[in-house]
Amino acid sequence: MSQTLLLVVILAAMALAFQLGRGRAIRTAGGPTGIKHLHSLPAYYGWYVAIWAGLPALLLLLAWIGLEERVITALLVQGLPAEMTQDLSEGRVGLLVNDIKNLATGGITSGDATPVVQAAAERYRRWTGIADAARWVLVLAVALAGLSVAWWRLAPDFRARNRVESTVLGILVLFSSIAILTTLGIVLSVLFESLRFFQRVPWTEFLFGTEWSPQIALRADQVGATGAFGAVPLFTGTLLISAIAMLIAVPIGLLSAVYLSEYASRRLRAWSKPTLEVLAGIPTVVYGFFAALTVAPFMRELGESMGLDVASESALAAGAVMGIMIIPFVSSLSDDVINAVPQSLRDGSYALGATQSETIRRVILPAALPGIVGGVLLAISRAIGETMIVVMAAGLAANLTANPLESVTTVTVQIVTLLTGDQEFDSAKTLAAFALGLTLFAVTLTLNVIALHIVRKYREQYE
Repeated sequence: MSQTLLLVVILAAMALAFQLGRGRAIRTAGGPTGIKHLHSLPAYYGWYVAIWAGLPALLLLLAWIGLEERVITALLVQGLPAEMTQDLSEGRVGLLVNDIKNLATGGITSGDATPVVQAAAERYRRWTGIADAARWVLVLAVALAGLSVAWWRLAPDFRARNRVESTVLGILVLFSSIAILTTLGIVLSVLFESLRFFQRVPWTEFLFGTEWSPQIALRADQVGATGAFGAVPLFTGTLLISAIAMLIAVPIGLLSAVYLSEYASRRLRAWSKPTLEVLAGIPTVVYGFFAALTVAPFMRELGESMGLDVASESALAAGAVMGIMIIPFVSSLSDDVINAVPQSLRDGSYALGATQSETIRRVILPAALPGIVGGVLLAISRAIGETMIVVMAAGLAANLTANPLESVTTVTVQIVTLLTGDQEFDSAKTLAAFALGLTLFAVTLTLNVIALHIVRKYREQYE
């Protein structure tokens, strides 16, 4: 029987426990007319019983799911003859265990099944069946025990609301802690790997070097493997493409938000805003194809007609398409922020004789500036983290140039390139990806600090 079915049963038990707890609270109060004598509303008593019936059972189920396969695998390996596993590496033992599991479930094995493997597969089937039955029995027993404990605790003076709210608060704190700890784990993992990289490559060379060629030479006469890790060309390409994208996205997005929120009729706004936001739902690979097959050739032909040498993969093509992709982020967020400006500010401006355009420039936009800055910074982060468009339209060449007509690459593209395929995670080439990721994290953190400063500065003036 599947774990999904057991989860459904637990949820059904919680629903039943809610009704039983609510009904018992009403009965202990002397019927519907005595509800006023209860400490809490009847629903809180129902939720209290439901939590006791479901939460311990769900925790047990999660723990069982996480440990069952490991325990059975350990018992399976322990039951194999010592001479069969003593000379095998960890990977070969894993392959043997996988063959046993495939044989037990009717799958394909990597070779002929020996009697020992067949016996192990039979034990695996038996242990899996026992574990499945035990899981159902124990989880349902815990649910029933929790329901019984909560049931007998119910009384008119029982503080059900306080218990339920404390439990919900604990759950919220738990999930908030998980989010924070996950972020901390990501940062620490990137930081430790970056420190390993900087033990091999000086940080001064990484931050200030002007040549990027992460290929490590395997022999003295190998060509094209200099092992240079100067990331300045990557930073320059990232900033160049992001700047082009923002030069397109910010004016168009902000002006469209002003028009939709202040000038457009309700009918026009009803269909134009969803149409504009459709751009945000288009996959980035589609933008990449559009940039590589349409925009880049068009810009190359346009440049040739003007006597300019435009590369087939240029920063201008990638930045332009990326700017089109980011327009909905700036437009939608700015529109929401502008609509959130109090109407009293508009009315006060009109009462002083200001026109609509003057009100927008001198009242609405300054009041909405913190939110607009937040939207722009979100768009900048989106531009810095984009990969697919750059790969398809700007190329992989790490060129140190400020010319938008030439081919460049970005930090995110190089991270993908360094970690693609079979790589040795102990080489400077692979560890360089973590150093690049740490740099991106530092840049994003700096942008957030700047945005927070701007928001606090202007919020004091308009609250």
